[in-house]
Amino acid sequence: MIKVNIVCVGKIKEEYLRSACSEYIKRLSRFCKLEIKELAEGKNLKEEAAAILKNVKGYKIALCVEGGQMTSPALAEKMGALVDKGEEITFVIGSSCGLDDSVKQTADLKLSFSQMTFPHQLMRVILLEQVYRSFMINAGSEYHK
Repeated sequence: MIKVNIVCVGKIKEEYLRSACSEYIKRLSRFCKLEIKELAEGKNLKEEAAAILKNVKGYKIALCVEGGQMTSPALAEKMGALVDKGEEITFVIGSSCGLDDSVKQTADLKLSFSQMTFPHQLMRVILLEQVYRSFMINAGSEYHK
């Protein structure tokens, strides 16, 4: 079973967001081994970067505003190719201040979900849903319409 990691800075404080994450984590359990690594917010981006870089493995996808955008089917295709290779996948979500350039430079893919700005805690829910959607698309499910 493929391993998918989410390395993120900060904890989710709101119960409704934790509940949404739990639901997608449960749904994803049939497709992958998911690990979420929550890191403490640092004094600055360099400090956070050091902690992030210690925890990234495999194919690294940094979520950042300057990244390229893709459709859900395109993300599913990319993830499907990585799964076919047996490649571990790590998504990185920075703190509310973003990601240090050193993290972005080590990423295999820089991905932006929108030109809009989202709270980093909500971004975790959005990411989990899109990872789930990717697996469902690749399984031929009706979930993605």
